[in-house]
Amino acid sequence: MLKRRNSEIGFTLTDSNKLNRNKGFTLIELLIVIAILGILAVVVLVIMNPGERQAQARDTGRISSVTQIGRSLQAYYSTKTSYPDVANWANDLVVSSELTTFPSGIAYSYNSVTPCSTYVQPAAAPTYCYNEDQDSSNGAVIFSKAESTTYRSKCTAPDEAYFVFSTIDAHGGIICSNGDPAPGTLTYQP
Repeated sequence: MLKRRNSEIGFTLTDSNKLNRNKGFTLIELLIVIAILGILAVVVLVIMNPGERQAQARDTGRISSVTQIGRSLQAYYSTKTSYPDVANWANDLVVSSELTTFPSGIAYSYNSVTPCSTYVQPAAAPTYCYNEDQDSSNGAVIFSKAESTTYRSKCTAPDEAYFVFSTIDAHGGIICSNGDPAPGTLTYQP
């Protein structure tokens, strides 16, 4: 009976299914295409610049360590009413128990970055620098150079990007400087 009605209209049940099938893609087909495009996008992003991604990861470690050392400098000053001596600053922070251990250095290997040079620690992988100005009450700064293009592009030559923690400002951030930063109030990049 169903077959006769369909034949009266001019097509059979099997012809009806073929017409519906030709109207578009199935959900499964669309999901497969989306999954393939997603995988290709991830592969392209990784291949595009893995060195930059690794440099960003190392910069994240430097930012964290600079902030940690900066907070320990503030605690040291609160206890001793002076900042550590520039010659032994890393050891002074550990001996005073403001730091349990001094953070490991993070080697630079991208963008031909050279480490900072003002009272740099640790000696094995120079990464963190320190400067203080107790005579003029400008406090102390702990800093490290940025390695990734993401941070370095915030500055124009000849300035370089530094991760800095200033005890006078009581916080850290990125600054642009043509040479190692000095203690005092700093202008941070957004």
